[in-house]
Amino acid sequence: MKKMAVYCGASVGNKAIYQEQTKELGQWMSNNQYDLVYGGGNVGLMGILADTLIENGGKAIGVMPTFLMERELAHQAITEMHIVSDMHERKRKMIDLADCYLALPGGPGTLEEISEVVSWGRVGEHQNPCVFFNVDGYYDLLAEFFDKMVLEGFLTKKDREKIFFSDSLEAISSFINNYDPPKIREYNH
Repeated sequence: MKKMAVYCGASVGNKAIYQEQTKELGQWMSNNQYDLVYGGGNVGLMGILADTLIENGGKAIGVMPTFLMERELAHQAITEMHIVSDMHERKRKMIDLADCYLALPGGPGTLEEISEVVSWGRVGEHQNPCVFFNVDGYYDLLAEFFDKMVLEGFLTKKDREKIFFSDSLEAISSFINNYDPPKIREYNH
């Protein structure tokens, strides 16, 4: 069984399409035998995604730091929950548990987590695909910014091609199935 780490909002956003596409992602994951690795919450898009996977017979594996457990945000119906001490440990555990990483729309936390995963892939901490599920063009500005990094000489074109933006689950599936990891970054002294 494959495992996909999904980073997403603890809010639902203000467009219905975010919730609709989150449910569609959950069904697609279940149909394609992906277990979910996620933050472990029961709120926002993450709650919707976990519920959808569970309803469709999939597994949802949560990773939650103690301080969030104490706020009673933990999803009670998920398959397994890993309790960790802090956010750093949570992010490391999610990276270690998963075979690929995907960001749904979300806020600064979502952006920070998927950015770290992209960055860690470039330095050889994992060899797995990173995907931005670009629902309703949510990540268009970020895709343009990565393109600017290439233009300005801070990101290679080859590494940019390893950071995938799409609103099509079919295209995402193809990207994951045909993924060729980047060469581990080397530095010129």
